Amino acid sequence: MARMNGIRWWHWLPIPWWRLVAAVEAADEVPDSLPRRGAVLVGSPEKPKWLAFDCPCRAKHRVMVSLDTARKPRWAIRGRLVLTVSPSVDDRTLGTRCHYFIRNGRTLWARDSESPR
Repeated sequence: MARMNGIRWWHWLPIPWWRLVAAVEAADEVPDSLPRRGAVLVGSPEKPKWLAFDCPCRAKHRVMVSLDTARKPRWAIRGRLVLTVSPSVDDRTLGTRCHYFIRNGRTLWARDSESPR
């Protein structure tokens, strides 16, 4: 089956919700290019380490949140085909603030975000 950057071709189709598109063992194996609203699990489903994805503001910056229960802060994920990430993601790279929730596959922008919605 054809893959682009280790991600299967159908994950590149324009899908309007957040979902997991791949799982890798180490953070340096996360592909440079990801489908829109596609996230990569680093580690295994039994022992997740990180979740990597591109910020929904479309400024092309990569976000990695820790899923490791031994680290703080840490996030939790639910679902594979329709992703929920909790708590919210508050990213302050590139000199702006991108603060949002990923709930049931949708991006919900927080009011204090400076990012375009």
